[in-house]
Amino acid sequence: MAKDQTGFSSFRFCCCVLVFLFALSSIPLLYWSCFFGYGYYYIQTTTSNENRSTNLLRFPKAWNHLDFSSQPPQKLLKIALFVKKWPDENQAGGLERHALTLHLALAKRGHELHIFTASSSNSSFPLYPHFHISRPTAAGYLDQAVVWKQFQAENATKRPFDVIHTESVGLRHTRSKNLKNLAVSWHGIAYETLHSDIIQELLRNTTDDPVKSPALSERVKKVIEEVKFFPNYAHHVATSDHAGDVLKRIYMIPEERVHVILNGVNEEIFKPDVSKGNAFKSNLGIPESKSLIVGLAGRLVKDKGHPLMFEALQQIFNENSTFRDNVIVLVAGNGPWGTRYKGLGSNNVMVLGPLEQDQLAGFYNAIDVFINPTLRAQGLDHTLLEAILTGKPLMATKLASITGSIIVSQEMGYTYAPTVRELKKALYKIWEDGRESLQKKGRFARERGLKLFTATKMAAAYERLFLCISSDEKQQHNYCIYQPQFN
Repeated sequence: MAKDQTGFSSFRFCCCVLVFLFALSSIPLLYWSCFFGYGYYYIQTTTSNENRSTNLLRFPKAWNHLDFSSQPPQKLLKIALFVKKWPDENQAGGLERHALTLHLALAKRGHELHIFTASSSNSSFPLYPHFHISRPTAAGYLDQAVVWKQFQAENATKRPFDVIHTESVGLRHTRSKNLKNLAVSWHGIAYETLHSDIIQELLRNTTDDPVKSPALSERVKKVIEEVKFFPNYAHHVATSDHAGDVLKRIYMIPEERVHVILNGVNEEIFKPDVSKGNAFKSNLGIPESKSLIVGLAGRLVKDKGHPLMFEALQQIFNENSTFRDNVIVLVAGNGPWGTRYKGLGSNNVMVLGPLEQDQLAGFYNAIDVFINPTLRAQGLDHTLLEAILTGKPLMATKLASITGSIIVSQEMGYTYAPTVRELKKALYKIWEDGRESLQKKGRFARERGLKLFTATKMAAAYERLFLCISSDEKQQHNYCIYQPQFN
């Protein structure tokens, strides 16, 4: 009995903390969730504010909205990057792909890059930038003692580092707290994950006492831990507008230390190409008579929403033979749900396995709409951005990071609550709207994507942030002041 009471008290305490945290964030949650579509209107009607000098450290929106010079800066930086692992170019998660895309772009602009990362049998290291390799810990993380010694040795040379960048906790907060010229990029924080945990708990459809499922209470504790140690990082880069708002309001980090820079993908690879799309469909033997081709891509696992998508497709195929016979579903990626998708029917569901970037470009060009059923409310998924730049409309879960930064209006796609019923309604909606409507949404999506989600825009924004936080009073150029570019 005493043990049960203790467990209940602990759960009640965590619930109280949870209620308090959500109360603090009620305004931003209402902003992103209830005023769906308002975000883009806000961006459009406040563009004039970017036409005057601005202190970048207090700029409230994503730096992607600003136009920075395409020419390399007068000052070239020596940059240290800490990342858990350096990715194989075609087999990388979101964080690793971000590190790869961003820092190779900075190296091409003339900056001196030093990458502190762990060795891996799957990693291939180019000749440049400079790599400082170490053995990972048993848990797969960077060995902090080793990488810190490597960093100190390089920093003690004739030219010390101008700026330090860590992808998530690549460099632990215990090492970062005295580094004023450091920026950390967050691709997911515990507060966002809390939303995912709530969704997963509801989808379990069980009557079990939540006290016996400690995931939520543990997540609240994780939020509190992050609130305590996040201030040890000098500057924070949020990869979505929602995450930036949470860092300021919930994590209580001063606004001049929180900067929103949205993820970007390679616009030279992901772009409209009708012939490439037709070739991709031809290779798969997809007949022209099919009325709609929908695409899914990424890791085919539970927290990416594939059990929900599987169930929705299964029900629709069973109840509507016209939909089943006229709609093609292309599934790219690997994971346990790939085998299950194959069981839905070989004629209209094609599981392609993992694709390299050039193949992915053909995949996006072949489909009419891209669907991301993720249940993870963290960061900005690169697949959504790749589809946008290829000129495809989107359909995705109604999560704050997605509705706040990507699908900001119905002009570019569809969102749905994470239930089978709502997902089915959204699938029927895209089918009813048809190709002409989808193509219009796709053109609108690409137009906005070129302004915000290219690798060039992302790299320019990070470069300016790094120049800003590396500046000193002796320099003539104040990189923290934004002067609009006029043609």
